[in-house]
Amino acid sequence: MPEDDFRQQFAKLIRELLEEQRGEGESVKELLTAHLGPDAGDLPVLTEELDGWELPNLQLALEAAFRERGRSARIVGLAGGAVHYHGLSLGDLISGAGWTPALAAPQYVNAPVGPGRSLACLAFALVLVTSPDGPLVLFVKREHTPMGQAQLAVEAVAQAEDHAGRFLAELRRLMEEHDVYRGQVLTVKTDPHGGARIVFVERPRMDAGELVLPSGVLDAVERHVVAPTRHRAALQRAGRHLSRGLLLWGPPGTGKTHTVRYLTSLMDDATVVILSGGSLGMVGAFAGLAKRLAPSLVVLEDVDLVAQERTYGPWGSSPVLFELMNEMDGLGDDADVSFVLTTNRPDALEPALAARPGRVDLAVELPLPDDEGRRRLLELYARGLDLQLDDPAEIVARTAGVTAAFVKELLRKAALAAAEAGRATVTQADVSTALDELLAETSALTRTLLGTPGPGGGAVPDPHAWLGGLIEPE
Repeated sequence: MPEDDFRQQFAKLIRELLEEQRGEGESVKELLTAHLGPDAGDLPVLTEELDGWELPNLQLALEAAFRERGRSARIVGLAGGAVHYHGLSLGDLISGAGWTPALAAPQYVNAPVGPGRSLACLAFALVLVTSPDGPLVLFVKREHTPMGQAQLAVEAVAQAEDHAGRFLAELRRLMEEHDVYRGQVLTVKTDPHGGARIVFVERPRMDAGELVLPSGVLDAVERHVVAPTRHRAALQRAGRHLSRGLLLWGPPGTGKTHTVRYLTSLMDDATVVILSGGSLGMVGAFAGLAKRLAPSLVVLEDVDLVAQERTYGPWGSSPVLFELMNEMDGLGDDADVSFVLTTNRPDALEPALAARPGRVDLAVELPLPDDEGRRRLLELYARGLDLQLDDPAEIVARTAGVTAAFVKELLRKAALAAAEAGRATVTQADVSTALDELLAETSALTRTLLGTPGPGGGAVPDPHAWLGGLIEPE
């Protein structure tokens, strides 16, 4: 093909692609100018920046706002990959300067609003609002940073002075009124790229009989965490603060996670936020959410991962712990929020916990179960089994120094042995054989994974040596 013909064909293709992108009918600028008036380009644009996880709350707020008498809304999408064009603003669309996308169908995203439930939420579109206060345009933008974090913003422009500001303030109020996170159990999942998402968890159902702790411990925990919510009005009348902190400490497998599950079950109207691993660094954002949705319970699992000595952190500090202390400081006396911190290594806790008294106001030790505790654990984990022990005391004696997790695994192995022998009944011999295997020298790593040092595993450190005046153990 001659060079001139190639150029003509290439130019024709470019024109066709531009026409296709431009689409038929009015342009974005024409649409906005027709709605806002000829002076649309001179109107100020107001931006409301939101956390990415507020998307379902924004959707419910928009729906509620548009149900108001006299209001109507037309939703218009943008084509041409506009959602990937970072920095595109409502001002750009009104002015028509530079590249402008064509009109298209609006884009929605399914966002979780509860365990197993989701809601189609407007994620990238223009909303043309007609109301008694005059015309208004919203630009809803949900974008992702290069690191994968979701960002959400609503830009607003209106013909009447202060209309955009008042409408955005109304959206904020409606978002809090219809908040999908209130009264839910939430955890946060992070990815290697720094992204995070909120996950709704079914609230556990658990009674006190499923928790084997030393006498009086559960009563003390309930009194500290649950009672202030039950008696909120009386405490406020007396000028007492509602925010509180609880530290659950002890070896792995002694019931810290079970205790948290029990509290979550008991406080069935409370919002529960569970942070662990990589999500511990998000304590600031979620402490604010907990305050907004009080009564709330904020759980930080294995807090020793971030609450280390100052010299271990960058620039001689632990930023996450510092933020945690600040959040607990800034809650205010009327905030019905309880922080529950769990740790297997109390000796690694940052001395700032002691230096700033009142943030954690009760420390409860969950020790290795004693003889009575192990007997109760055998009964607990025997539920559903046909367990027939000739000498339960022998099993109790041989399991000295083990954790609840060890007892649970012991009965699982015994039940498996009975099943392989073709029996429904689990006998003393089954349990003894399983115990022999778990206590054998070759099972040292298994015992460690179950939180039990076992023979030759070394003595358990003095559990009270680390306290150093932080707080008296319960």
